[in-house]
Parts: sequence; C-alpha cells; structure tokens
Amino acid sequence: MPALIPLFKSWVPAWLVRVTMFVVLLPSFVLFFLPLSNVTVTAGYYGIEPADVQFSVVIFYVGYTSFFSLEKRFFRYLATKEYFFIFTLIQLLTSFICYETHSLLILLIFRFIQGMMFTSTANLALALIFNRLHSQRARAIAYSVFFGMLVCIIPFNNFITADMLDATGFNTVFRGAIISYLPGLFLLAISMNNVRLNIKFPLYLLDWESFLFYGSFLSLFGYVMVYGQERYWFEDRQICIAVALMVFFLVLFWIRQFFMKRPYFVPDVFRYRNFILGGGVLFILYLCRFTLNFSSAYFTAILGFDPRHLSYINLFNIGGIAFGVITSCVYLLQNRPIRLIWIYGFLSLLVFHVWMFFLFSKQGNADNYFVPIFLHGLGVGLLIVPCIIFMISSVPVSLGDTAAGICLFVRCSGFISSIALINYYDLLKRSTHFNAFMDRLSGNNPLFKQTLLRQSKALVGHGLSKHQAPAAATRLLVKQIGLQAQVRSAMDYYVLITGLIVMTLIIIALFPYVNRTVIRLRKDQPAPF
Repeated sequence: MPALIPLFKSWVPAWLVRVTMFVVLLPSFVLFFLPLSNVTVTAGYYGIEPADVQFSVVIFYVGYTSFFSLEKRFFRYLATKEYFFIFTLIQLLTSFICYETHSLLILLIFRFIQGMMFTSTANLALALIFNRLHSQRARAIAYSVFFGMLVCIIPFNNFITADMLDATGFNTVFRGAIISYLPGLFLLAISMNNVRLNIKFPLYLLDWESFLFYGSFLSLFGYVMVYGQERYWFEDRQICIAVALMVFFLVLFWIRQFFMKRPYFVPDVFRYRNFILGGGVLFILYLCRFTLNFSSAYFTAILGFDPRHLSYINLFNIGGIAFGVITSCVYLLQNRPIRLIWIYGFLSLLVFHVWMFFLFSKQGNADNYFVPIFLHGLGVGLLIVPCIIFMISSVPVSLGDTAAGICLFVRCSGFISSIALINYYDLLKRSTHFNAFMDRLSGNNPLFKQTLLRQSKALVGHGLSKHQAPAAATRLLVKQIGLQAQVRSAMDYYVLITGLIVMTLIIIALFPYVNRTVIRLRKDQPAPF
C-alpha cells in the first residue's frame, strides 16, 4: 500500500482525522451488542424470547465473521469515500428496518446484513488509520485502541443506555443509535478525498458459494448452541436437523477450499504449531470474557441492583480493560516475552474467578466487587491484542489474510460457546440444584418447619391473615431456594472456568517455544482483524 495517499483534504488536521474515524466506528460498535444492554427490555420490545435476543447478536457476529474474506474484493473495487457512503447508508437502512419491525425473521436477516457492513466499517477504517501510521509504536497503539473499544463495548453500552432504557424505552435508544451515523457521514463528506487505497480489481469470480456455505455453517452452529439446552439438545427434531445441516455445510465449505485456486481460507495455516496454540488461548480468553454475564445476572437477580447501579459497577471493568490494553501495548513495544504477558493476563482472570466464587452469596455490598470487576477487565485487556497479533504473526505474511479470518472465527465461536455454557449452567445446573434443595424440604425436616413458622409469623406481623400466611411463607421459601440455586449454578460455572484458566497457565508455562514467534508491527503488519 502506498505510504502517502492523500486520503483526507490538505486542510484536515490529524486530530480531526482521529475524531472522524472514532465517530464512524462507534455507531457500529454500539449496534453490535445493543440487544444485550437489557435482554428483558429488548425481548419485550420485539415480543420475542431472551434466547432470540441472544441469537440476534450471534447472527450479527456471524455476518461479521463470514463476510470477512469476501469483503476484501469490494474493498479493492470501490474508492474509499464512495465505499464508506455505500455501506454507511446500508447500515442506516438496516437499522431503521430493525427498529420498525417486530418480526423475528426480518430482524435476524437484517442483523446479519448489519454484521456484514460492520466488516466493511472495521476493515476500511483500520486501513485508513494504518495508511497514516508507519512506526511500530503507532501501529501498536492503533491495534490497542481498536480491540480495546471492541472488548469494552458491552459495559459501555450498559452505561450509556441504562438511564435511557429506564426513562424512555428501547425504541429511543435504537433511534439514538441510528442518528449517531449522521455525524460520521457529514465528517467524511467534507474531509475525505475520493481516492483508492488499492488498484481497482474487477468484481468477477466472487466466491459467493464459500460465503454461503461458511455463513450457513456458523448460523446453524449458533442456533444449536443458543437453543440446544432449552430444547434438550438431540431430543428436539429441529436441533437434530440443524446439526446435520451444519456438518453438511462445513464439509462442503472445507472440500471447496482444497480445490479452489483462491480459497476463502488457505488450509496451510494449520501447519503452524504456534498458530493453533494461539487460537486455543484466544478461544479460552473469550470464554473467560463473557463470564461477567453471570456476575451481572447475580448482581441484578440476587443482590437486587438496578441497571443504573450495575452500569456504574461495570465502569470498573472498562477501567480495567483500558489499563490492561495500555499495559500490553507497552509490553509489546518493549519486546517483552509474549508468554509473560499471557501469564499476567490469565493470572488476573484467575484471581477474578476465585475471588468472585467466594463472594457469591445472597447478600453483599457493591464496593466488595469493584476490585474483582477491575481485575476481569485487566485480564481481558492484557490478553486481547497480544493473542490476536501472536496468531497472525505465527504464519508467513502470505497467509496473513487467512490467519486473520481464522482469528475472527475463533472469537465468534468463543462467543457462541460461552452462550451455550451459560445457558447450560443457568437452565440445567440451576434446576438440578433447585430440585436437590427441594428434596430436602419435607414435613419431617425440623429446619424446614422452623423456617416456615418464622416466616409465617413475620407475615402475620405485617398484616397477612393467619390462613394465608403458611402458603405465602412457602412461596417465599421456594423463591429463596430458587435464588440459592442460581448462586450455586454461578459458582459451578466459575469453578469450570477456573479449571480452564489453570490448565491454560500450565500449558503456557511448559511450552517455551511460544516466545520464538516474532511479533510483526513495523513491517508486514498483521491484517487489521
């Protein structure tokens, strides 16, 4: 890529370029996880189930992941300003349709298209940024800013939408997200030249087949992982059909890669040991990243925090991410061993999970959770950029695009798998604990009798009649048992993740060849995904 392409007009200062790129990227980041800001409110707005809300986010991620390789052809065909305007207008249109519709099918279709356009936004914005950066320091900072924004977008969404959702509803938040595209369009219109970053490459022989096979496989994989536990996996006919189709599309896609002259993914990347190791570490990181969902559910359901106070607690997570990203950037520039950065990051996540395990109870103060939440963000911030750059640097430069695409697949599959694990522990494990607790409650249990009698007296003291008090006390006790079962399921999940982190730390510590991979930031930099 030429070093001095006049992408912006001569009068545009450097600070305005940075502001423009931020304003262009932010709306797409917000729309990515916007439905998860408040799952209950989103489900109520569309008239769907909470699992459908999760699947709408998965579909966005699938569009983002599957369109990655095909998007590069459009990127090389259109001029930069023209390309920005096209996909931003498409984002505006799809966002308006998602705002107006109450049909789940239409919502999913246009969420997928939004994910495709997010690929274009991220790819072109980073290409513009990297065109202006030539030093190792500048490139490291650009990676850190982009991926730092990506991993803190969920707590950021919770913070900016908590008050609006409470005061006005989901429709106002969605309108605000749509309107937020307009400043970016205006800034691009007045500041950019309509030049090309690459030689124009005709749009012929587009590999639509691979895109469809890959996108279908990921969509079905997401469907199975989101709805599997709810429908008892292979006891449900639709899940069985989805698994069969998923395997079918995966086989078609993979066979196609061996016979295409220009495959979607070059299979040779899997010959590199460090690339596979980096993918495993990144996958585990994404499982750890979304364990915060269990903590958030615990804060709201057990401790009774409202969305506003939960968003304030999540600010500590954003602070941890920012500090971790800055620290990892400094370590990379100092050429610190990648293994050392990984150990620091996973140790932070280990402390968070162990600490939270002992903090889980039916009562707690908000200030007890500030440091653990910060440590979670610190671990994610320390790991995200080094993991991605390590994977792409583990293969030759000619395989950089494929490595970036596989890296994106690992992140997508990690997100989907975390949803499946959370649903498993939330639905099955919680019901298992609930049934175990209920089996201990009988008329022969003296503790049960004492508790029921004490609660009945308390209810009578608050004005309830003696005839209604025993039934009400029983319902209250069952509710308390349900909350205790939720706490136990969260503890079980954190034990699982703690075990995964310990295994990861052992593997990292025992394989010193990890440090033989040279991180490329100055020349032949990894692809910006």
